[in-house]
This record gives sequence, C-alpha cells and structure tokens, in this order.
Amino acid sequence: MQIYSFRFLPVNWMQLTQELSQLDRFDAQWQAIERREQKTLKELKTIATVRSIGASTRIEGSNLSDAEVEVLIENLDINKLTDRDQQEVAGYYDALNLITESYRDIAIAEGSIKHLHKTLMKHSTKDSYHRGDYKISPNRVERTEADGTKTTIFETTAPGWPTQEAMEQLVAWYNSDATTHPLIRAAIFVYDFLSIHPFQDGNGRLSRLLATLLLMKSGYVWIEYVSFEHEIEHRKKEYYKKLMDAQRARPGEDVTEWVYFFLDCLKNIQQQLLQKVKEKESRQAVGVREQQIYNLVELNPGISSGDISKRLAIPAPT
Repeated sequence: MQIYSFRFLPVNWMQLTQELSQLDRFDAQWQAIERREQKTLKELKTIATVRSIGASTRIEGSNLSDAEVEVLIENLDINKLTDRDQQEVAGYYDALNLITESYRDIAIAEGSIKHLHKTLMKHSTKDSYHRGDYKISPNRVERTEADGTKTTIFETTAPGWPTQEAMEQLVAWYNSDATTHPLIRAAIFVYDFLSIHPFQDGNGRLSRLLATLLLMKSGYVWIEYVSFEHEIEHRKKEYYKKLMDAQRARPGEDVTEWVYFFLDCLKNIQQQLLQKVKEKESRQAVGVREQQIYNLVELNPGISSGDISKRLAIPAPT
C-alpha cells in the first residue's frame, strides 16, 4: 500500500484495524471521564506538562530533571533564563501551552509550523537568527550519547528549495488525504517532518509538539493529560532505531515499523492515563495535604521526607 510517498505494508491488516479501533474506543470512555473528573484532570495536566517538557528537552541533550523543570516553570522569569537548558524549557512550555489552548484554531500549514518554531525558540539567544525560518545550512539527525558525543542517525533534506518543496508537499498531502486513518496520517507526518528536518535546530522538539497538535485536532484530546514525550524518552533507543531503519531506504521507504512504534507508544500512554485516573479517584478520600504529597512524589521519584517537608512547608517531626 502506498501512503503519500511511502510504502506501508502491515503483515496483518485485521490486527492493525483492531489496534486502531481500540485506540479510538478510548475516546468514548474519555468523554465520560472528562465530565466527572475535572479536578483530577487539572492535576494530571500539570504533571503531564512538566514530564513532557522535561522529556522532550532531555531527548535533545538537556540535563534538567522533571523536578528542576517544575520549579523553573513555576517561577518563569525571562530575565533569568541565561542557561540554554532553561531557555529550551521555557520555549517548550510556551509552545505546548499555545497548542493545548488554541489547537482548534491552528491550521496545519507552513505558516503555523513556522510560528510554533518561533515560539519554541523565542527564549534561546543562540537561535535568534533562525527562529521561524527554514534552515540555510545542511543539518543531520544526531543522537546524544551518555558521554555527550554525537552519533549520526541519518542525513536530511538539503536546505533551500528542496526543503521548501518538501514541506509544501507534506502539508498539502496531510490536508488532502481524507482516507488514511488519522493516527497513521499523524505518524507519517511526524516521520517525514523529522526526515526533512526543515529548521536549523529544534526539529526533534517541534516534531513532538506537532504530534500533540495533530492528535488533538483529530479528536484525541486526552493526549494533553499524559506525556507522549516521556514515552519517547523511555524508548529513546528504539525511537532512533525505527527512524534510522526506515531512512536507509529513502526515498520511497517502508514506514510500517515506524507507524507501529508510534501506535504502540499511544497505546501505552492510554493505559498509563487510565491508571493515573484510577489512582487519583482512589485518593479523593484523602486530604489535600496527602494529595499534594502524592503529586510531588510522582514528579520526584525517590524524594526524601525532608525535601517533601521543605517543598510543602510541612513542619518536621520533633
């Protein structure tokens, strides 16, 4: 089967259809959850936002933990963002908020994508020269290893007209394809965006923001309450391998394994979200202080009782 310029060749179409149906059926269940769990969802969104920002920036080499990200976004002050990691966190926070608050009004268009890139990079002084503009120099997809060295994953589309044309074609295909399932369409859009790598920097982070935008515009609004980015970070090696394996045969490559990976990530985070909702429901009987402790521990695994006392201003036992 041909989708856009790619081959998509599932071995078992019936199984794929069942998996897509399972993902879609969650929406009906989610609507009921939304109606009864407003307070719970507010807490989940806060946690998901922190985890998404932390994970997506760490994938690209940031060293900030979720706990540090949480403190930073609670005390955002543009004049204090002198560290590049902090600048990237602030930009991701702004872009993610823009998407979750205004996704209905954001068109899948080159102008919108450039604006999101500009928002993502607006706090980064190093990137001021290319914010919101397509790349002017060759770039490549690289993986940051534990020791800080870079490993090339694949080469990308050449700057100038090739990138401009590739983005025009990608956006035109996405907006005109009314037959491909929206989850498969989103997976392929993200894959080709990463393959083009249209901006000088920030493409990885922007690709994950675009995934959230595409999913929310297609009706999968539950995505803002759980971290897709955290799942990618957890499976970082697999993420890069799927990209690299497909890229080897570019152009006209088979993207089946990448699509399956994308869908499996969504299936996993759906299950995580349901579990979190159930846990939150079971905690409704406990007091506000206990709920604050639960939320703090969730964002800071391994936190000591002393640090909990300091963060929540709880008097230490005597």
